[in-house]
Amino acid sequence: MENEPTIIAFCCHYCAFTAADLAGTMRKQYPTNIRIVRIPCTGKVDENMVLQAFVEGADGVMVAGCEIGSCHFIQGNVRALKRVAHAKKLLGETGVNPDRLEFYHVAASQGPLFATTSAEFTERIKQLNAGGKASADAASAEGSTGDGQ
Repeated sequence: MENEPTIIAFCCHYCAFTAADLAGTMRKQYPTNIRIVRIPCTGKVDENMVLQAFVEGADGVMVAGCEIGSCHFIQGNVRALKRVAHAKKLLGETGVNPDRLEFYHVAASQGPLFATTSAEFTERIKQLNAGGKASADAASAEGSTGDGQ
């Protein structure tokens, strides 16, 4: 399975992590290359954590947390959404395709959704690995030519 991408999933303890556990209990399979990092709240995820995952070799990063209005820490998921958006911008500026990072809302009762989302994200990363790295590097090189286009 050498073509399997490494995906880090920062999962909220109360929702997404519970959904991942439920997916397993329901025998809903999701890719084994997903490495779950359980965190108290997605509001604890900052840009540095996300970028460090890429520095350490992750092909993709998922941040999965509560639905809007359901955060146990009131606004944690809203803060996380803003941080993920900023991290995507930073990734783009460094030549890494921002599609390698995504935020998902997954309630604790949505085990099948977690499994489906994980599989879809893995397929996206596989597609990016097949052709996206070269395209992103080429686009990055074109953007740095200084010709103003």
